[in-house]
Amino acid sequence: MLSQDSASPLMEQLLFFHDYSLMILLMITTMISYLMFKTLTNNHNYRYLLEGQEIEMIWTFIPTIILIFIALPSLRLLYLLEEICNPLVSMKTIGHQWYWSYEYSDFNQIEFDSYMASMNDLPNNGFRLLDVDNRIAIPYNSQIRLMVTAADVLHSWTIPSLSVKIDATPGRLNQVSFFLNRAGIFFGQCSEICGANHSFMPIVMESISPNYFIKWITKMM
Repeated sequence: MLSQDSASPLMEQLLFFHDYSLMILLMITTMISYLMFKTLTNNHNYRYLLEGQEIEMIWTFIPTIILIFIALPSLRLLYLLEEICNPLVSMKTIGHQWYWSYEYSDFNQIEFDSYMASMNDLPNNGFRLLDVDNRIAIPYNSQIRLMVTAADVLHSWTIPSLSVKIDATPGRLNQVSFFLNRAGIFFGQCSEICGANHSFMPIVMESISPNYFIKWITKMM
């Protein structure tokens, strides 16, 4: 998968939480390594030591406090990821073996299929196995609601730079909300092992200004 920078506020928060958790783990690993080194290298012993109430309380309370510092921002992020705000644009995507279909139901049922671009049709600046023949367009600085389902087997609609990963399940309509804060072209792929051509159903989203989005929708109509 092509690695891209964050393009949504939620993804920025996830990256911050990742770095924050790793810093805590680094401090714990450093402290434990130091204590193990000191334990293995010193020759002091005290054979009459039977208990130590103070040290037992310390090594019980410190991990509890650390877990609270990790759990609180984690729960906040889980809440934000599941929150559905009032969307400006609603879009539906259907996973097939092995391509995606898209519907803009807010605009007179605009529908189209999106297949992986063949090598013959790929432009010089295109990405092999990642580009498609029909890209989806979304206005930035707008709340987007995505509804996902599948027509045959399990799929997973995923764009890492937007922190979006949602299962496409036959007979079930899942939804997710996201917000793009900049223009760009963002790539994704199906993240579910859905069959022989699982790796050949990429996703390409263009984030454009609202004015260009209106022109694009008008052209599609």
